[in-house]
Amino acid sequence: MEEVSFHVQPTPNPNAIKLILDRPVKNEGNSTYKTPMECGENKLALEMFTIRGVDQLHFFENTITLSKFGYEAWDEMMPKIDQALKNYLPEHDAGYYDPDPEAERRAALSPELLAIEEILDKTIRPGLQADGGDIQTISYEDDVLLVRYKGACGTCPSSTTGTLEAIKAILRDEYNPNLDVYIAPEF
Repeated sequence: MEEVSFHVQPTPNPNAIKLILDRPVKNEGNSTYKTPMECGENKLALEMFTIRGVDQLHFFENTITLSKFGYEAWDEMMPKIDQALKNYLPEHDAGYYDPDPEAERRAALSPELLAIEEILDKTIRPGLQADGGDIQTISYEDDVLLVRYKGACGTCPSSTTGTLEAIKAILRDEYNPNLDVYIAPEF
């Protein structure tokens, strides 16, 4: 069996860790899975969901960000995570295809939201992705932008305070000084 190497990096979210792997897990784009049913043909992601406590997975380049439910301890989960990676990563195809709802979503955005997305792409999104998450604009109306966090950002305590304030400040500076930003409710 091929040797698998990775190291664990903490994120600002105490209920999320980033697994930095010795090989890519997603060649293009990123994938966020909130349920096993969303994993499609990604057997590695499906196997990770069999680990008690796994809440969400985010695949990006050579990282998997794993979010857990607060009741489960990392030290109890890590041996199972290690085993899942050893068993499934050698056969994992980083070129797997997930339908790209983000590309479809962006194609339908208003010019205002596209401009905001471009600002987020160059300023905010790289930092969020480095911590195992992302952000998605939902709507922009009457100077109010609704956003939704993805991956580790979705349950991170700083996402509703410091991160949100940084997003507001950048968008006010680069797009509209009257803009306000709120987190959209989950459905």
